[in-house]
Amino acid sequence: MQDEPVPVFFLSDSTGISAETMGNALLIQFPDLRFERRLIPFISTEEEARKVVAILDEAMDGPVTPLAFTTAATDEIRKVLLTSRCPIIDFFELHMKRVESILGASGARVAARLHGVGDVQRYNSRMQAIEYAIEHDDGQSLRALDRADVILVAPSRCGKTPTTMYLALQHGLFVANYPLIEDDLHTTDLPRPIAHLGERCFGLIATPARLSEVRQQRRPNSSYASLEQCTKELRRADALYRAHGIPVINSTTRSVEEMSTLILQTLGSRSPRERSHP
Repeated sequence: MQDEPVPVFFLSDSTGISAETMGNALLIQFPDLRFERRLIPFISTEEEARKVVAILDEAMDGPVTPLAFTTAATDEIRKVLLTSRCPIIDFFELHMKRVESILGASGARVAARLHGVGDVQRYNSRMQAIEYAIEHDDGQSLRALDRADVILVAPSRCGKTPTTMYLALQHGLFVANYPLIEDDLHTTDLPRPIAHLGERCFGLIATPARLSEVRQQRRPNSSYASLEQCTKELRRADALYRAHGIPVINSTTRSVEEMSTLILQTLGSRSPRERSHP
């Protein structure tokens, strides 16, 4: 593994979500490299684009060649960005010409259209999913748990929150997450608030060493972060998952995107009766 991280830039004339998503889908294929990521969204004028080019060119003078991904739709913005000495992966241009050819029509190439609402009903559904995820993060609210498509269950710091938010934002799922605290782990029974919702639960787990490392960042040198405590909680959580046939995903070896995909695949493989809410 190299010592210096690769500077990576995500550029967009809108939010940059697409640039990040597609760029990271490629970067994840290089697990032996480290990346220093920077998002530069809302590049709306040629002057702003020239400032971005200056940033990219400065990065080119560093010890490691940088890489940039862009989804800028406006031709004027894209042309300025492409004057940089930095290598740029232009997702918009790579795919737009082929789509235009297939459809037999010219795209508008207007800023923000790539991230526009488009389907209002779908947009509103995702916003509701995000609001639900925020309300039900880390067991903060037990209201309307019956509405959850997925309930993530795990000891503290196993990756519940980022996976919850990703499923809500990217896929519009109603996701709650429930922390397994010490009292919950004295038995293999599901905690009372989710006892009747076992078929919607997914268990997250990690290696004791990784969980201890993450907890040390939050509470250094505490019993909460000790390897012994982490080992005990993970062992008991695994027993609980097994007792109820809950699918288990190890967050140590998988990214948020990978965990979300596994959850979606599991949901998709279930019969309509299994997927239906009571």
